Amino acid sequence: MQSAVSLAAGSVIVAVTVLALKFVAWWLTGSVALFADALESVVNVAAALAALAAVRVSARPADANHPYGHHKAEYFSAVLEGALILVAAFVILHECWAAWDNPRPVQLGAAALLVAGLATAINAAWCWQLFRRGRVLRSPALLADARHLLSDVVTSGGVLLGITLAQLTGLAWLDPALAALTAANILYSGAGLMRESFAGLMDEAPAPAVLARMRALVAEHGEGAIEAHDLRMRQAGRRSFIEFHLVVPAAMTVADAHDICDRIEAALREAVGEAVITIHVEPEGKAKHSGVLVL
Repeated sequence: MQSAVSLAAGSVIVAVTVLALKFVAWWLTGSVALFADALESVVNVAAALAALAAVRVSARPADANHPYGHHKAEYFSAVLEGALILVAAFVILHECWAAWDNPRPVQLGAAALLVAGLATAINAAWCWQLFRRGRVLRSPALLADARHLLSDVVTSGGVLLGITLAQLTGLAWLDPALAALTAANILYSGAGLMRESFAGLMDEAPAPAVLARMRALVAEHGEGAIEAHDLRMRQAGRRSFIEFHLVVPAAMTVADAHDICDRIEAALREAVGEAVITIHVEPEGKAKHSGVLVL
């Protein structure tokens, strides 16, 4: 968990550094597209701070008021990040409209190109690190930050290309046009991020392939039982919650049934990592003949 907190803290440092570089590039050029790109980095800073707070809260152990832990705090961070992205997009569109009415030539000198390119390179490197570690740690906050940075990298690359084209062709309207495309890309990213975050908060079921894998593991490691039914699974940050009914022969001892449950739990935890698994053991008369056959 300390690794997740360290990564979140690193995101704050990277976001502030990139923000400073992008504002320098905007100051050197006066480009509306670069200004729009810098505004998105303001959102990056706010989002990185929110992610750091959420990761720290989610690391707290379960207590009397939160017996299932604090893992969902990361989803709130992701929702906030999505909302901030949408706000930034509308601010950018406002700036685009003003620049469209009064377009002005943009000069992208070597210094501005170097500064903007460095900011994009830093974002790209950190984005890759967040994706790599976020998947290992199963952190919604870190993965949300990574997706946002990926959108920022794509946007920044497009902005630099557009400004270069505007300078080469003399078509000043390309600058606000690229800024508008930047806003559209940000809107799409923000909407997708909020949808995924709300899905986590609403305990949306995992993909069918994930559930099928869980059922297969129960069947593979449940030797001695008859069937398993009513399997359900949800995700809360890094922690998975899995529950199902396991039907065993009526004459089976409690100790033998417990051994079967232990085997299944071990296999499930190996597959999904941190998990809370609840198995309700039932006698064979409770079989529904519609679940997982494990005999």
